[in-house]
Amino acid sequence: MKVDKLSVSFEAELGDAVRAAARRSGAGISGWLAQAAAARLRADALSEFLDDWEVEHGPLTAEELATAAAQLGALPSTTAGPAA
Repeated sequence: MKVDKLSVSFEAELGDAVRAAARRSGAGISGWLAQAAAARLRADALSEFLDDWEVEHGPLTAEELATAAAQLGALPSTTAGPAA
């Protein structure tokens, strides 16, 4: 497997939190950061897909979002979305 070595810098508190999270997960810092980066890339790709879908098909309805949340086992959002 090809590896790309990067050097990153964090504020001290964030660095401490990353080290602690990696320890708790049993992963090394590089593995933990790789998993976090992959999760962020998936979330960004999903967001872009949904934005494109809504441009073509219109905004998702509250009912569609509730159905998706139920199917995914997600808790309903308590934050208000954009004003209609």
